[in-house]
Amino acid sequence: MAGRYLIRGGVLIDGTGADPVDDGAVLIEDDKIVEVGPASSISAGKAEVIDAKGRTIMPGMIDTHIHIGSDGSPNPMRRLKDLVAFSAIKSAVHAKALLEAGFTAVRDAGAHGYTNIATRQAIDSGLIVGPRMRAPGYGLTSTGGHGDSYYRPEVHIDNPGLVDGPDEVRRATRLMLKMGADCIKFVSATGGVMSDGDEPAVPQFTVEEMAAGIHEAKMHGVYTFAHAQGNQGIKNAITAGINSIEHGFWIDDEAAQMMIDNNVWFVPTLNAVYQIVEYGEEAGIPSYAVRKARAAQEAHLESFGRAYKAGVKIAMGTDAGTPFNRQGENAIEVDLMVRAGMKAMDAIVATTKTAAELLQWGDKTGTLEAGKWADIILVDGNPLDNVGILRQPDKISLVMKGGTVAASRM
Repeated sequence: MAGRYLIRGGVLIDGTGADPVDDGAVLIEDDKIVEVGPASSISAGKAEVIDAKGRTIMPGMIDTHIHIGSDGSPNPMRRLKDLVAFSAIKSAVHAKALLEAGFTAVRDAGAHGYTNIATRQAIDSGLIVGPRMRAPGYGLTSTGGHGDSYYRPEVHIDNPGLVDGPDEVRRATRLMLKMGADCIKFVSATGGVMSDGDEPAVPQFTVEEMAAGIHEAKMHGVYTFAHAQGNQGIKNAITAGINSIEHGFWIDDEAAQMMIDNNVWFVPTLNAVYQIVEYGEEAGIPSYAVRKARAAQEAHLESFGRAYKAGVKIAMGTDAGTPFNRQGENAIEVDLMVRAGMKAMDAIVATTKTAAELLQWGDKTGTLEAGKWADIILVDGNPLDNVGILRQPDKISLVMKGGTVAASRM
Protein backbone atom coordinates (compact mmCIF):
# COMPACT_ATOMS: atom_id res chain seq x y z
CA MET A 1 0.00 0.00 0.00
CA ALA A 2 1.03 3.58 -0.56
CA GLY A 3 2.54 5.38 2.40
CA ARG A 4 5.59 7.54 3.07
CA TYR A 5 8.90 6.20 1.80
CA LEU A 6 12.42 7.51 1.41
CA ILE A 7 14.50 5.68 -1.16
CA ARG A 8 18.10 6.73 -0.62
CA GLY A 9 21.74 5.88 -1.17
CA GLY A 10 21.71 4.78 -4.79
CA VAL A 11 22.78 6.34 -8.07
CA LEU A 12 19.89 8.58 -9.11
CA ILE A 13 18.95 8.75 -12.81
CA ASP A 14 15.96 11.07 -12.97
CA GLY A 15 14.97 10.36 -16.60
CA THR A 16 15.52 13.91 -17.86
CA GLY A 17 18.95 13.16 -19.30
CA ALA A 18 20.72 15.12 -16.54
CA ASP A 19 23.91 13.72 -15.05
CA PRO A 20 23.27 11.04 -12.43
CA VAL A 21 23.52 11.83 -8.72
CA ASP A 22 25.86 9.34 -7.06
CA ASP A 23 24.17 9.36 -3.64
CA GLY A 24 20.60 10.27 -4.44
CA ALA A 25 17.24 10.05 -2.76
CA VAL A 26 13.53 10.22 -3.54
CA LEU A 27 10.91 11.06 -0.91
CA ILE A 28 7.44 9.65 -1.61
CA GLU A 29 4.12 10.35 0.07
CA ASP A 30 1.05 8.38 -0.93
CA ASP A 31 1.15 8.15 -4.77
CA LYS A 32 3.37 11.17 -5.45
CA ILE A 33 7.01 12.14 -5.37
CA VAL A 34 7.58 14.90 -2.79
CA GLU A 35 11.30 15.60 -3.13
CA VAL A 36 14.24 14.44 -5.26
CA GLY A 37 17.94 15.17 -4.88
CA PRO A 38 21.14 14.30 -3.03
CA ALA A 39 20.51 12.04 -0.04
CA SER A 40 22.23 14.53 2.26
CA SER A 41 19.57 17.16 1.49
CA ILE A 42 16.45 15.07 2.19
CA SER A 43 15.32 14.14 5.69
CA ALA A 44 13.52 10.85 6.29
CA GLY A 45 11.24 12.20 9.01
CA LYS A 46 8.57 9.55 9.58
CA ALA A 47 9.17 7.86 6.23
CA GLU A 48 10.05 4.20 5.85
CA VAL A 49 13.60 4.11 4.52
CA ILE A 50 14.49 1.89 1.57
CA ASP A 51 18.25 1.41 1.24
CA ALA A 52 19.33 1.72 -2.39
CA LYS A 53 23.08 1.41 -1.91
CA GLY A 54 24.66 -0.46 -4.83
CA ARG A 55 21.56 0.16 -6.92
CA THR A 56 20.21 2.72 -9.36
CA ILE A 57 17.05 4.70 -8.64
CA MET A 58 15.24 5.54 -11.87
CA PRO A 59 11.75 6.08 -13.29
CA GLY A 60 9.68 3.06 -14.19
CA MET A 61 10.21 1.97 -17.78
CA ILE A 62 7.60 2.58 -20.47
CA ASP A 63 6.94 0.47 -23.58
CA THR A 64 4.91 2.45 -26.10
CA HIS A 65 4.11 -0.40 -28.51
CA ILE A 66 2.90 -3.80 -27.29
CA HIS A 67 0.11 -6.25 -28.06
CA ILE A 68 -0.82 -7.26 -24.53
CA GLY A 69 -2.96 -10.24 -25.50
CA SER A 70 -0.25 -11.82 -27.67
CA ASP A 71 2.38 -14.10 -26.19
CA GLY A 72 5.21 -14.23 -28.72
CA SER A 73 4.01 -17.34 -30.50
CA PRO A 74 5.98 -17.95 -33.73
CA ASN A 75 2.83 -18.29 -35.85
CA PRO A 76 0.41 -15.35 -35.63
CA MET A 77 -2.39 -17.42 -37.19
CA ARG A 78 -2.64 -19.43 -33.97
CA ARG A 79 -4.41 -16.56 -32.24
CA LEU A 80 -7.37 -16.97 -34.60
CA LYS A 81 -8.43 -19.94 -32.48
CA ASP A 82 -8.17 -18.00 -29.23
CA LEU A 83 -11.49 -17.10 -27.67
CA VAL A 84 -11.80 -13.43 -26.74
CA ALA A 85 -12.07 -14.44 -23.09
CA PHE A 86 -8.85 -16.44 -23.37
CA SER A 87 -7.08 -13.41 -24.88
CA ALA A 88 -8.33 -11.32 -21.98
CA ILE A 89 -6.98 -13.83 -19.46
CA LYS A 90 -3.61 -13.84 -21.22
CA SER A 91 -3.66 -10.05 -21.15
CA ALA A 92 -4.07 -10.09 -17.37
CA VAL A 93 -1.14 -12.48 -16.97
CA HIS A 94 1.00 -10.38 -19.29
CA ALA A 95 0.08 -7.16 -17.46
CA LYS A 96 1.43 -8.59 -14.21
CA ALA A 97 4.62 -9.76 -15.93
CA LEU A 98 5.18 -6.33 -17.45
CA LEU A 99 4.81 -4.51 -14.15
CA GLU A 100 7.05 -6.94 -12.28
CA ALA A 101 9.72 -6.47 -14.98
CA GLY A 102 9.79 -2.74 -14.22
CA PHE A 103 7.34 -1.40 -16.81
CA THR A 104 5.00 0.98 -15.04
CA ALA A 105 3.26 2.20 -18.22
CA VAL A 106 2.56 0.75 -21.66
CA ARG A 107 0.59 1.46 -24.82
CA ASP A 108 -1.20 -1.37 -26.58
CA ALA A 109 -1.16 -1.22 -30.38
CA GLY A 110 -4.37 -3.03 -31.25
CA ALA A 111 -6.33 -6.08 -30.14
CA HIS A 112 -9.44 -7.98 -31.20
CA GLY A 113 -12.52 -7.98 -29.02
CA TYR A 114 -11.54 -4.72 -27.26
CA THR A 115 -9.52 -6.85 -24.84
CA ASN A 116 -6.90 -4.11 -24.52
CA ILE A 117 -9.50 -1.58 -23.36
CA ALA A 118 -10.96 -4.17 -20.98
CA THR A 119 -7.50 -4.90 -19.57
CA ARG A 120 -6.87 -1.19 -19.01
CA GLN A 121 -10.23 -0.89 -17.24
CA ALA A 122 -9.44 -3.90 -15.04
CA ILE A 123 -6.07 -2.40 -14.07
CA ASP A 124 -7.53 1.03 -13.37
CA SER A 125 -10.31 -0.42 -11.20
CA GLY A 126 -7.88 -2.59 -9.20
CA LEU A 127 -9.26 -5.93 -10.40
CA ILE A 128 -5.89 -7.00 -11.77
CA VAL A 129 -2.28 -5.89 -11.35
CA GLY A 130 -0.54 -4.17 -14.23
CA PRO A 131 1.06 -1.01 -15.60
CA ARG A 132 -0.71 2.19 -16.52
CA MET A 133 -2.07 1.63 -19.97
CA ARG A 134 -3.20 3.33 -23.16
CA ALA A 135 -5.43 1.30 -25.49
CA PRO A 136 -6.90 1.93 -28.97
CA GLY A 137 -9.32 -0.98 -29.22
CA TYR A 138 -9.01 -2.38 -32.74
CA GLY A 139 -6.36 -1.01 -35.03
CA LEU A 140 -7.80 0.40 -38.25
CA THR A 141 -6.80 -1.31 -41.49
CA SER A 142 -7.87 -1.34 -45.14
CA THR A 143 -9.10 -4.19 -47.31
CA GLY A 144 -6.07 -6.29 -48.14
CA GLY A 145 -3.98 -4.12 -45.86
CA HIS A 146 -1.67 -5.06 -43.02
CA GLY A 147 -3.81 -6.85 -40.44
CA ASP A 148 -6.47 -7.98 -42.93
CA SER A 149 -5.63 -11.68 -43.15
CA TYR A 150 -6.72 -13.52 -46.28
CA TYR A 151 -9.08 -16.49 -46.04
CA ARG A 152 -11.19 -18.51 -48.45
CA PRO A 153 -13.96 -16.32 -49.95
CA GLU A 154 -16.70 -17.98 -47.91
CA VAL A 155 -14.92 -17.32 -44.59
CA HIS A 156 -16.02 -14.05 -42.97
CA ILE A 157 -14.14 -12.47 -40.08
CA ASP A 158 -15.91 -9.72 -38.16
CA ASN A 159 -13.48 -6.82 -37.83
CA PRO A 160 -14.92 -3.37 -37.07
CA GLY A 161 -11.47 -1.92 -37.76
CA LEU A 162 -11.52 -3.02 -41.43
CA VAL A 163 -12.42 0.16 -43.32
CA ASP A 164 -12.05 1.81 -46.73
CA GLY A 165 -12.47 5.46 -47.62
CA PRO A 166 -12.52 8.54 -45.37
CA ASP A 167 -16.14 8.08 -44.24
CA GLU A 168 -15.58 4.50 -43.04
CA VAL A 169 -12.35 5.51 -41.30
CA ARG A 170 -14.18 8.35 -39.57
CA ARG A 171 -16.99 6.04 -38.45
CA ALA A 172 -14.56 3.39 -37.13
CA THR A 173 -12.62 6.05 -35.24
CA ARG A 174 -15.84 7.20 -33.62
CA LEU A 175 -16.67 3.59 -32.73
CA MET A 176 -13.28 3.06 -31.05
CA LEU A 177 -13.74 6.30 -29.09
CA LYS A 178 -17.24 5.20 -28.10
CA MET A 179 -15.83 1.92 -26.77
CA GLY A 180 -13.25 3.75 -24.64
CA ALA A 181 -10.15 4.09 -26.82
CA ASP A 182 -7.71 6.71 -25.53
CA CYS A 183 -5.53 6.56 -28.66
CA ILE A 184 -6.20 5.55 -32.27
CA LYS A 185 -3.99 3.17 -34.29
CA PHE A 186 -3.76 3.14 -38.09
CA VAL A 187 -2.50 -0.33 -38.94
CA SER A 188 -2.08 0.02 -42.68
CA ALA A 189 -0.22 3.19 -43.55
CA THR A 190 1.94 0.51 -45.20
CA GLY A 191 2.12 -3.25 -45.48
CA GLY A 192 3.94 -5.24 -42.83
CA VAL A 193 6.13 -8.20 -41.96
CA MET A 194 3.66 -10.45 -40.15
CA SER A 195 0.85 -10.21 -42.72
CA ASP A 196 0.80 -12.57 -45.68
CA GLY A 197 0.18 -10.98 -49.07
CA ASP A 198 1.50 -7.45 -48.66
CA GLU A 199 4.91 -5.78 -48.56
CA PRO A 200 6.28 -3.40 -45.89
CA ALA A 201 7.34 -0.71 -48.37
CA VAL A 202 3.94 -0.40 -50.07
CA PRO A 203 1.60 2.46 -48.99
CA GLN A 204 -1.96 1.40 -48.16
CA PHE A 205 -4.21 3.95 -46.43
CA THR A 206 -4.29 7.21 -48.36
CA VAL A 207 -3.55 10.59 -46.83
CA GLU A 208 -7.26 11.44 -47.04
CA GLU A 209 -8.31 8.25 -45.26
CA MET A 210 -5.90 8.76 -42.37
CA ALA A 211 -6.66 12.47 -42.17
CA ALA A 212 -10.37 11.75 -41.61
CA GLY A 213 -9.68 9.55 -38.58
CA ILE A 214 -6.94 11.81 -37.24
CA HIS A 215 -9.26 14.83 -37.40
CA GLU A 216 -11.94 12.91 -35.49
CA ALA A 217 -9.46 11.80 -32.85
CA LYS A 218 -8.03 15.29 -32.39
CA MET A 219 -11.51 16.72 -31.82
CA HIS A 220 -11.72 14.37 -28.82
CA GLY A 221 -8.21 15.23 -27.60
CA VAL A 222 -6.98 11.76 -28.54
CA TYR A 223 -3.63 11.22 -30.28
CA THR A 224 -2.89 8.85 -33.16
CA PHE A 225 -0.16 6.47 -34.27
CA ALA A 226 0.55 4.59 -37.49
CA HIS A 227 2.15 1.32 -38.46
CA ALA A 228 4.34 2.77 -41.21
CA GLN A 229 7.38 0.94 -42.57
CA GLY A 230 7.90 2.18 -46.13
CA ASN A 231 9.14 5.70 -46.79
CA GLN A 232 6.15 6.95 -48.78
CA GLY A 233 3.66 5.56 -46.26
CA ILE A 234 5.61 7.29 -43.48
CA LYS A 235 5.38 10.61 -45.33
CA ASN A 236 1.68 10.04 -46.04
CA ALA A 237 0.98 9.52 -42.34
CA ILE A 238 2.94 12.63 -41.36
CA THR A 239 1.12 14.68 -44.01
CA ALA A 240 -2.20 13.39 -42.64
CA GLY A 241 -1.30 14.69 -39.16
CA ILE A 242 -0.18 11.56 -37.30
CA ASN A 243 1.45 11.87 -33.86
CA SER A 244 3.86 8.93 -34.04
CA ILE A 245 5.39 6.61 -36.62
CA GLU A 246 5.78 2.97 -35.60
CA HIS A 247 8.56 0.72 -37.00
CA GLY A 248 9.90 3.11 -39.69
CA PHE A 249 12.04 0.69 -41.71
CA TRP A 250 12.76 3.14 -44.52
CA ILE A 251 13.19 6.72 -43.27
CA ASP A 252 15.09 9.02 -45.59
CA ASP A 253 16.46 12.46 -44.72
CA GLU A 254 13.29 14.17 -45.95
CA ALA A 255 11.05 11.97 -43.81
CA ALA A 256 13.25 12.56 -40.74
CA GLN A 257 13.01 16.31 -41.27
CA MET A 258 9.23 16.06 -41.73
CA MET A 259 9.03 14.29 -38.37
CA ILE A 260 11.03 17.06 -36.70
CA ASP A 261 9.06 19.85 -38.38
CA ASN A 262 5.70 18.28 -37.46
CA ASN A 263 6.62 17.20 -33.91
CA VAL A 264 6.19 13.50 -34.73
CA TRP A 265 7.61 10.76 -32.51
CA PHE A 266 9.38 7.64 -33.80
CA VAL A 267 8.86 4.23 -32.15
CA PRO A 268 11.40 1.92 -33.85
CA THR A 269 10.48 -1.54 -32.38
CA LEU A 270 13.91 -2.96 -33.27
CA ASN A 271 13.21 -6.14 -31.33
CA ALA A 272 10.36 -7.27 -33.59
CA VAL A 273 12.58 -7.66 -36.65
CA TYR A 274 15.53 -8.82 -34.55
CA GLN A 275 13.71 -11.81 -33.06
CA ILE A 276 12.21 -12.91 -36.38
CA VAL A 277 15.63 -12.90 -38.03
CA GLU A 278 17.28 -14.57 -35.03
CA TYR A 279 14.81 -17.47 -34.79
CA GLY A 280 13.78 -17.88 -38.42
CA GLU A 281 11.69 -20.54 -40.10
CA GLU A 282 13.30 -23.30 -38.05
CA ALA A 283 11.41 -22.02 -35.00
CA GLY A 284 8.05 -22.05 -36.80
CA ILE A 285 7.88 -18.43 -37.98
CA PRO A 286 6.15 -18.23 -41.39
CA SER A 287 8.61 -18.05 -44.28
CA TYR A 288 7.03 -14.89 -45.71
CA ALA A 289 7.64 -13.08 -42.41
CA VAL A 290 11.25 -14.22 -42.19
CA ARG A 291 11.91 -13.14 -45.79
CA LYS A 292 10.49 -9.67 -45.22
CA ALA A 293 12.27 -9.20 -41.87
CA ARG A 294 15.64 -10.17 -43.34
CA ALA A 295 15.13 -7.82 -46.28
CA ALA A 296 14.28 -4.92 -43.96
CA GLN A 297 16.69 -5.35 -41.05
CA GLU A 298 19.68 -3.46 -42.42
CA ALA A 299 17.54 -0.56 -43.64
CA HIS A 300 15.72 -0.52 -40.29
CA LEU A 301 18.96 -0.05 -38.37
CA GLU A 302 20.11 2.62 -40.83
CA SER A 303 16.80 4.47 -40.46
CA PHE A 304 17.07 4.33 -36.69
CA GLY A 305 20.55 5.82 -36.83
CA ARG A 306 19.47 8.48 -39.32
CA ALA A 307 16.50 9.55 -37.19
CA TYR A 308 18.57 9.57 -34.01
CA LYS A 309 21.35 11.70 -35.51
CA ALA A 310 18.81 14.09 -37.02
CA GLY A 311 17.19 14.70 -33.63
CA VAL A 312 13.85 12.95 -34.15
CA LYS A 313 12.09 12.25 -30.85
CA ILE A 314 12.48 8.51 -30.23
CA ALA A 315 10.29 6.60 -27.78
CA MET A 316 10.95 3.02 -26.79
CA GLY A 317 8.58 0.36 -28.09
CA THR A 318 9.04 -3.35 -28.71
CA ASP A 319 5.97 -4.67 -30.58
CA ALA A 320 5.86 -7.29 -27.81
CA GLY A 321 3.65 -10.20 -28.78
CA THR A 322 5.26 -10.74 -32.19
CA PRO A 323 7.33 -13.95 -32.58
CA PHE A 324 9.60 -14.59 -29.59
CA ASN A 325 9.05 -10.97 -28.50
CA ARG A 326 7.64 -11.81 -25.08
CA GLN A 327 5.85 -9.69 -22.50
CA GLY A 328 8.13 -9.02 -19.55
CA GLU A 329 11.30 -9.26 -21.65
CA ASN A 330 10.73 -5.82 -23.17
CA ALA A 331 13.92 -4.17 -21.91
CA ILE A 332 15.86 -5.95 -24.66
CA GLU A 333 14.78 -2.99 -26.82
CA VAL A 334 16.88 -0.63 -24.68
CA ASP A 335 19.88 -2.88 -25.27
CA LEU A 336 19.20 -3.04 -29.02
CA MET A 337 18.93 0.74 -29.29
CA VAL A 338 22.34 1.09 -27.64
CA ARG A 339 23.81 -1.56 -29.92
CA ALA A 340 22.43 0.43 -32.86
CA GLY A 341 24.37 3.52 -31.80
CA MET A 342 22.25 5.31 -29.20
CA LYS A 343 23.95 6.54 -26.04
CA ALA A 344 22.88 4.65 -22.92
CA MET A 345 21.46 7.77 -21.25
CA ASP A 346 19.51 8.65 -24.40
CA ALA A 347 18.08 5.12 -24.50
CA ILE A 348 16.95 5.46 -20.89
CA VAL A 349 15.35 8.84 -21.65
CA ALA A 350 13.57 7.24 -24.64
CA THR A 351 12.22 4.61 -22.26
CA THR A 352 11.10 7.06 -19.60
CA LYS A 353 10.66 10.79 -20.31
CA THR A 354 10.10 10.70 -24.08
CA ALA A 355 7.86 7.65 -23.87
CA ALA A 356 5.72 9.34 -21.21
CA GLU A 357 5.41 12.46 -23.35
CA LEU A 358 4.26 10.38 -26.31
CA LEU A 359 1.56 8.78 -24.16
CA GLN A 360 0.42 12.26 -23.03
CA TRP A 361 1.57 11.54 -19.49
CA GLY A 362 4.69 13.70 -19.57
CA ASP A 363 3.36 15.93 -16.79
CA LYS A 364 2.60 12.93 -14.57
CA THR A 365 5.32 10.30 -15.00
CA GLY A 366 8.49 9.41 -16.90
CA THR A 367 10.86 11.45 -14.72
CA LEU A 368 11.62 11.64 -11.02
CA GLU A 369 10.33 15.11 -10.15
CA ALA A 370 8.29 16.50 -7.28
CA GLY A 371 4.56 16.28 -7.94
CA LYS A 372 4.74 13.37 -10.36
CA TRP A 373 3.44 9.86 -9.76
CA ALA A 374 5.83 7.72 -7.75
CA ASP A 375 6.53 5.27 -10.60
CA ILE A 376 10.03 4.12 -9.65
CA ILE A 377 12.31 1.13 -10.05
CA LEU A 378 15.52 0.12 -8.30
CA VAL A 379 18.10 -1.65 -10.46
CA ASP A 380 20.99 -3.72 -9.13
CA GLY A 381 24.02 -2.05 -10.67
CA ASN A 382 24.17 0.89 -13.07
CA PRO A 383 22.49 0.65 -16.50
CA LEU A 384 24.70 3.48 -17.77
CA ASP A 385 27.58 1.01 -17.50
CA ASN A 386 25.56 -1.88 -18.96
CA VAL A 387 21.97 -1.35 -20.11
CA GLY A 388 21.68 -5.12 -20.48
CA ILE A 389 21.00 -5.40 -16.76
CA LEU A 390 17.55 -3.92 -17.39
CA ARG A 391 16.72 -7.13 -19.30
CA GLN A 392 17.24 -9.28 -16.21
CA PRO A 393 14.17 -9.44 -13.93
CA ASP A 394 16.32 -10.49 -10.98
CA LYS A 395 18.22 -7.19 -11.35
CA ILE A 396 15.01 -5.15 -10.99
CA SER A 397 15.04 -5.27 -7.21
CA LEU A 398 12.03 -3.01 -6.59
CA VAL A 399 9.09 -1.82 -8.66
CA MET A 400 6.85 0.94 -7.34
CA LYS A 401 3.74 2.18 -9.15
CA GLY A 402 2.00 5.21 -7.71
CA GLY A 403 3.80 4.85 -4.40
CA THR A 404 2.76 1.21 -3.96
CA VAL A 405 5.38 -1.54 -4.06
CA ALA A 406 4.34 -3.85 -6.91
CA ALA A 407 7.36 -6.16 -6.81
CA SER A 408 10.32 -6.56 -4.46
CA ARG A 409 13.42 -8.71 -4.86
CA MET A 410 15.43 -7.02 -2.13
